[in-house]
Amino acid sequence: MSYPTSLFSANLKFDNSPVDLTQNDFSGVLSIAGCTATSLVKEFGSPLFVIDQEDFFRRTIAWQEALNESFGGGVLYYAAKSFICVEVAKWLIELDVNLDVCTGGELAVALAANFPSNRIEFHGNNKSVAEIEQAISAGVGTIVLDSFIEIERVAKAAKAANKVQNVYLRVTPGVEAHTHEFISTAHEDVKFGFSISSGAALSAVEKCLTFDSLNLTGIHCHIGSQIFEVEGFTLAAERLVATLAQIRNKHGRELAELNIGGGYGIAYTTQESAISPETVLPVLAKVIKEECAKLKLALPKISIEPGRAIVGPTTTTIYEVGTTKVVTLDDATTRTYVSVDGGMSDNIRPALYGAKYSAFLANRKSTAKKVLSRIVGKHCETGDILIFDINLQSDITPGDLLAFPATGAYGRSMASNYNHMPRPAVVAVKDGTAKTILRRETQADLLALDVIEAPRQLS
Repeated sequence: MSYPTSLFSANLKFDNSPVDLTQNDFSGVLSIAGCTATSLVKEFGSPLFVIDQEDFFRRTIAWQEALNESFGGGVLYYAAKSFICVEVAKWLIELDVNLDVCTGGELAVALAANFPSNRIEFHGNNKSVAEIEQAISAGVGTIVLDSFIEIERVAKAAKAANKVQNVYLRVTPGVEAHTHEFISTAHEDVKFGFSISSGAALSAVEKCLTFDSLNLTGIHCHIGSQIFEVEGFTLAAERLVATLAQIRNKHGRELAELNIGGGYGIAYTTQESAISPETVLPVLAKVIKEECAKLKLALPKISIEPGRAIVGPTTTTIYEVGTTKVVTLDDATTRTYVSVDGGMSDNIRPALYGAKYSAFLANRKSTAKKVLSRIVGKHCETGDILIFDINLQSDITPGDLLAFPATGAYGRSMASNYNHMPRPAVVAVKDGTAKTILRRETQADLLALDVIEAPRQLS
């Protein structure tokens, strides 16, 4: 079997609606871009992240085209936090899109790929002085300011470098996004941004304008992640435009740019359907254009920051089954525990905030009866569960391969070495070819940071 873009794509352009993985719709061995799961694991080992390069390109282009069609142009920033490596940064250069980073490490990856620094936006709620100096020295296009302390830090660093740094202010519009608390970022009681309702946002504007080394070009907002409803985005847009009008009225200055963030949800299971660019961006464009006209504002240049919505569906994680175990729940019910060779170290999302995934047998056809199962990892942790409840074939056995679709975002990027597990490789596939873009860690990598030295006297 094969799928042209991802398991959740019925349409080559963007339809991200999942197929019904609860049924035995598949036969034979999974093939991604012409590469079979068995051959990939044989060549590169498991667990393994497999990213479909053409799918990544198609999804990026779909967001850029929808942005152009809705706003007559605009800037697409790919959110590096979802997943970044040097190879992916090079793809973004080829695609002529911009890059959003939020640490010095992500910036270092971009610079290693020779990503044009003027197309980089630097985020983060607690950028260190060193990171700020690194960004200004590299010529980062925009730094997003997140606190009054940071305004002073960036202004001081820019002045010391004899530069005028373009900046945005991240503002908090007070929108309760319908998503998990840990990934909701725009309500009032949150660590990010300057509150609009409290007046902090306008105070931050005033402070920025006191520094000759800062050029305040726009404001920014991000209401959360994995959001499926358009209403939260539109309400935030209304409040952002109103804030631009307040800035104009108070300071006689119209800011030319408005970054409306990302957070567009994707389908992880058969119960979810993605929010597509063709759905959300025209609605946002209508609201922003109407509000600007009402408040007599010129339409600002619009930026968006999809990350998960681009890379998430492009990637499949392949695991090898190690053991199975049948557990009796009551007189009439049993559950089969299927243990794989990865777990919460390569996908923390289910343990962190109850994220749900689909999975299926990837190395052979099975017509065996499906039974209540739980897919777990190999870590010494009861909560090391990848899928809590799933119906899997009763004949799954050690050596079988299980595939998890839509793991491109926040899988490898949030991976850890818990229990001293090496992090998996990432392999890019295209037209029947495969190449490593992040190599698998080894035990030697894990030991490389250990230091044996004599203690030093500290004053």
